Parts: sequence; C-alpha cells; structure tokens
Amino acid sequence: MADQDTRAPLISETRRRFEAEYLQAKTDKYDSRDTERLQQDDTWVDNFLIWRDDNVDDTLKMIDESFQWRKEYAVHDLTESSLPKRFFEPGAIYLHGYDKEGYKIFWFRVKLHVKDSKTQFEKKKLVAFWLERYARREHGKPLTVVFDMAETGISNIDMDFVRYIINCFKVYYPNYLTKIVIFELPWIMNAAFKIVKSWLGPEAVGLLKLTNKNEIQEYISAEYLPPYMGGTDTFKYSYPPLVDDDFQTPLCENGPMTGEDEVETKEETDVDNKESPDSNEEQALNSKKANFAEQTPKSEECEKQDSKTKNAKKALTTFKGPLLHISPAEELHFGSKETGEKKCLIVLTNVTKNTVAFKVRTTAPDKYRVKPSNSSCEPGTSLDIIVSLHGGCAASLQDRFLIMAAEMEQCSGTGTQELGQFWKEVPRNKVMEHRLRCHVVESSKPSSLTINENSFNVPAKTNEDLHVQLTQLLQANKRLREQIDRCVWFQQLTLLFMFLLLASTTFCIYLLYAPRS
Repeated sequence: MADQDTRAPLISETRRRFEAEYLQAKTDKYDSRDTERLQQDDTWVDNFLIWRDDNVDDTLKMIDESFQWRKEYAVHDLTESSLPKRFFEPGAIYLHGYDKEGYKIFWFRVKLHVKDSKTQFEKKKLVAFWLERYARREHGKPLTVVFDMAETGISNIDMDFVRYIINCFKVYYPNYLTKIVIFELPWIMNAAFKIVKSWLGPEAVGLLKLTNKNEIQEYISAEYLPPYMGGTDTFKYSYPPLVDDDFQTPLCENGPMTGEDEVETKEETDVDNKESPDSNEEQALNSKKANFAEQTPKSEECEKQDSKTKNAKKALTTFKGPLLHISPAEELHFGSKETGEKKCLIVLTNVTKNTVAFKVRTTAPDKYRVKPSNSSCEPGTSLDIIVSLHGGCAASLQDRFLIMAAEMEQCSGTGTQELGQFWKEVPRNKVMEHRLRCHVVESSKPSSLTINENSFNVPAKTNEDLHVQLTQLLQANKRLREQIDRCVWFQQLTLLFMFLLLASTTFCIYLLYAPRS
C-alpha cells in the first residue's frame, strides 16, 4: 500500500501533463482506446515511468511516440485474419515455453527470416500482433526474447528489422523485456552486435546475453530448449492453429461435490478408511456427493471445506473480470520441498446476474489436482477451488493455470453433460480468460546443527544448492580460461604479424640502400 501511495502522485502528474501538453494538440494521431486506457490503467502508466526512471518529461515523450506507433500499425485491430497466412507458416516468430525465472519466451528463428522491403511493413505488424496478443493476456508480465542465430547467413540478417524489434521493447512496450538471449552469434556478425548494443542504450545493454549450446541452459532449462540447443523439448512449430500456452485439463476433472477419495493418494485413502466407522455409510455419502445431492448435512460440508482449505494459501489480491472476480490476481504461492506448502486456494466470485460456467486448465496436468476443475458458479456467490500438488511433485515457476469462464443462459443445466455441451457451443469471443502463474516460496528459516549438545545456526543451503553454485563457478572459470586462451592466441598471432612486418621492412630497406654490384 505504501508503494502505491508513493506512485500515485507520479501517475496522476503524468496523466495530467499528457492531457494538457500532448492530447489536445495530437488527438488525431492517437487511438481513442489508448488515451482511455491511459486514464484507467495505473499499471500501464507506471510501466512507462519505471522504464524512464520516473522522469516525467521522458515518460511523456515515450508515451507520445508509443501512441503514434500504435495508431500507425492499428495495433488494436490486428488479428490473425488481418495478416497474410504465409507469414505465420514458417515459424520465424512465435511464443513458446518459459525461461528459468518463469518468463514467457519470444522466439525469433533468424534463419527463417528473408529480407524483403516489399513485405517489411507486414512483418513488423506480425511482431506487433504477437506482442499485443501477449500483453492483453498476461497483463504486463515481462518476457524473454531469444534470437536463434543457428545456421544463419548474411542473407538472413536484417538490421532494420532488428532495430524495430528493439524499439518495440524500448519504446512501445515498456518494462516488458527481461533479457535478450542470443544463441550462437556468427563471428561475422560481431560488428553488427556492437551496433545493436548502441541501439539498446547503456541502461538496457546488460540485458543482452550471448550464449552457445553449453551456456544457454543458464537462462532456459532443457525442457523448453530444442535438441539442437542441447534441450529435450519435442515441440515442433506448425500452423494453423496459432501456438498457445498448451494448457491442458488437469487429471482431476471433478465437480464441486466429488468425493475426496477419488483424487487423493492411496495412503490418504487408507487413512480415511481406517478412521471411518462404517464403510457403507462412507460409500453412500460419496455416492450422494457425486450426484450433487443437497441432503449432505451442512456441518459435514463445513468440516469438509475446512479440511480442504487447511493448508491452502489465502489470497490477498483480486482480478476483477467482467464475469468473475478471481483471487489471487496473478500468482499461486506454493512452498518449496522444505516448507511443504502444497495447496493453494483460488476464490471465484460471480458478479453477473446469470450462472457462470468455468473450467481450469494447466500447463502441467500431471503435477496438479484441481477441485473443482469444471463446474459453475451461481449469481452473486463465491466458490473455492483447491489446487494441490500431486504426490512428490514440486511447483515450478514455468507452470501456468488458465481460468476460462462464460455466462450461461438461465434455462441451461449445470450437470456434467450440460456443461460439456455448453463449452462445445459457446463462441470464443464470449469466453473470459485469466492466467495465473506459480510462485515458489523458499524457506527463510535457518536449519540447526547439534554437536555435543551445542547448537550452531547454519545457513539453510543444501548440498544441491552448493553443487549448483559450484557448477556455475566452474562454468564461469571455464569461460574465463577460454577467453584467456583466445587472448593469448591473438597476442601470439599479433606478434607473428609484427615479426613478419619487421622482417619485410628490414628486407625492403636492405634492398633500397644496399650497394649495387
């Protein structure tokens, strides 16, 4: 809250000055949807300010340039059908996978790009299409750019196009870039690389990461790297359809009253059976729950809900969508293996006058259990969704959840069959989507070691952590040795050239001044 209070005056000043100094004089150069959003979206304005180090004058210039570009490229109206199909088919540009910090990866396969002045504007629109599509879905979540330079030749290099991409992040989409990973830059492109660094500017040049097959896994894990980069990702680009996040239905596809024993592990089921005095009564109760019976005693429902949410992480923020309010707004907080926090709570609140159907999908369906994952929420009511890790699985920053919601007709049923038919028939433009990412909370408590009844506090670093740090240190040392070897080689080569030059000069002088016989 304190941070919001300190940012509010800067955001208000930016809005006021933009309206007074720019908007009145350049109304025809802006899209009205952008100017309206500027007045309503605090995060958007704040991103401009952050990217310009809270300098309001520079921020206003950046907003002006960004808005003019957005209207020139008709960014709001860019759709898949508005661009030529042949631009999507090669797979030169697409979004897929996540880096080690959980940021989406924006791939540029440079070898598939062909410089052509006739299609340059349309190709730039393609970049804008992907960025705008991502920005609308992820609400300001930054991404990582990968320039895949493998097998790249001179004919593929297009400096104007590269500069445009850099400007997209430098001006048009502020605070959206985490890093630029360049894979296997050809030596002939070293001079061009220096030009690219100058375009980025000193504040962003540190975001450039030059890598090869041995180094790229410092930033991207093998599961999201293709085999030729040393990874294990079997993904192959194809079109149509557009590449998406590959969200899938979780293994636990059950309604709001499904019995616990259908989804819990075998050990938990055995414990429940031992504690149950009458197995027949338990089966009858589960049967009633599976058939959505309303005769379940209220006290038992409350007790069951308490057991579900006992270990769930309570939400603190809320995303306010047109159909549902979703809490938390952005992240599900899971604990590490040490903390043992394996459950999270998602609260859905129906803000419409009709029943809203929803379903939950994830990029890691084998790891998570979601209860319920396909159901409905009555008007004005709230519903809890329990997301739990299955077995010994651990949450990852790359994991994502997608909540899809659509408003149902009053006469529609809410049974399993009715919901299945509803999702087959509902138009895509009627579906609200909201994405959640995972956040892993590490333990902050130090471990203790007891020797001869004396306790010593030691940092909570495992052997695995030390091994990772040692590996990174060895890799850094190896790179340093390679650089030193290259420097020594260049020095030796330089000395050889100097020796040859000196010998040639001496020989020429000898020929020039030697007495002729």
